[in-house]
Amino acid sequence: MSQEKVIVLDFGGQYNQLIARRVRECNVYCEVHPYYISLEEIKQMNPKGIIFTGGPNSAYLEQSPTCRKEIFELGIPILGICYGSQLMAHLLGGSVKTAPVSEYGKTEVTIRTESRLFTGVSADTVCWMSHTDYIETPPQGFQITGHTPVCPVAAMECAERKLYATQFHPEVMHTVEGQKMLSNFVFHICGCTGDWKMDSFVENAVEEIRKKVGSGKVLCALSGGVDSSVAAVILSKAVGKQLTCVFVDHGLLRKNEGDEVEAVFGPDGPYDLNFIRVNAQERFYKKLEGVTEPEKKRKIIGEEFIRVFEEEAKKIGAVDFLVQGTIYPDVIESGLGKSATIKSHHNVGGLPDYVDFKEIVEPLRLLFKDEVRQAGRELGIPEYLVSRQPFPGPGLGIRIIGEVTAEKVKIVQNADAIYREEIANAGLDKEISQYFAALTNMRSVGVMGDERTYDYAVALRAVTTTDFMTAECAEIPFAVLQKVMNRVVNEVKGVNRVVYDLSSKPPGTIEFE
Repeated sequence: MSQEKVIVLDFGGQYNQLIARRVRECNVYCEVHPYYISLEEIKQMNPKGIIFTGGPNSAYLEQSPTCRKEIFELGIPILGICYGSQLMAHLLGGSVKTAPVSEYGKTEVTIRTESRLFTGVSADTVCWMSHTDYIETPPQGFQITGHTPVCPVAAMECAERKLYATQFHPEVMHTVEGQKMLSNFVFHICGCTGDWKMDSFVENAVEEIRKKVGSGKVLCALSGGVDSSVAAVILSKAVGKQLTCVFVDHGLLRKNEGDEVEAVFGPDGPYDLNFIRVNAQERFYKKLEGVTEPEKKRKIIGEEFIRVFEEEAKKIGAVDFLVQGTIYPDVIESGLGKSATIKSHHNVGGLPDYVDFKEIVEPLRLLFKDEVRQAGRELGIPEYLVSRQPFPGPGLGIRIIGEVTAEKVKIVQNADAIYREEIANAGLDKEISQYFAALTNMRSVGVMGDERTYDYAVALRAVTTTDFMTAECAEIPFAVLQKVMNRVVNEVKGVNRVVYDLSSKPPGTIEFE
């Protein structure tokens, strides 16, 4: 990337990718790197600024993640957040200890508005705290620029050295003026101008892929979802007929989805792609027989995907690269780097140990979902495809609790189709970020007509979110839920009960597994 850049050093927190997203909202390119990256590598990247993330450790413990003290002598502006602020204080001679009173959640912080970090921010502002340690005393040369009744150093700075720190998390939406703070850091402190746009990302991605692939053959894992579709079009633009897109119908797709994908990307579709459809439903069902644990299902489906691709690659002959539509949330939730593993995505953590390709190419690996959609629009992909609902790579295999069978797949496909239809009829399809039906493993007694039934319960899930890293339950009108329930129990054989999932993320995940 030739654009100005801010880098984020990852110390293991779960909000880390959000920082990059917020910086990009300022039209400044941002990358996340592990905390142990060398000073030489940082110098080569020539970043305009560095942000230290949060993390679950205590900065004063010897085994905790750290960085070289010399990083503060590079002359590059640094912002430490939560653990990052404590690490800055600890390395520079301040005192970090276990807090007498921990702070979690929304907290009113009193700040010094004359700080360049807080330009235009209210003197008393609501921020998101999450810490058990605190900075007892700042390092020499630092001023305290924020505090709460129980946290004496909620923010600090050494403006002369361009070192800034906040105990709270400005990157999360719960910090009311957090985006303004990050914008101040990026523009007023780092001196960025905001020259990064999605069209420049696409242009750079195409150029980088051309250089990497050369004259090699490329196989693209095409699911028909937003991520793999955008990845496929980027690759097609970069290498043309060197690309073959393989669509594996594993029998775990939404109702009629296999045919819909073929209609878009197949020989009669608008794209000049080499397209192969592999109908492997029975193969996947057999592999999943008796398997109930969600993570194991993800691993099995992911590995079988790769095996199918390898087989198709051998038929094509000498394929060098495998393309996948991996995006940032996949990476962070799969626990790559030092963040805790939540679940394995088949595009990332679900890959088997051995893959028979020279290299895996993931052009969207640094993008969030909304950025992927924006890239799709830049590529001229039709809006109906760009705005399509997210769908997990393992498909309905992880929306069926317990063992996966052809009968259960049919149940959830039909229930999901009804749910989606009624959401669209109610005009809510553009307001809800993601919604779907899942099949629980619970069977219970019901009465239909004059007969006793003992059938499954379907769970309806719907969330609103901006980044898919956090999410809230969507408030669907009761009348709509009632209509969905009536149709599902009357039209879907094997179901006599419908429930609505109210869980947010966290503590839940968006998927129901």
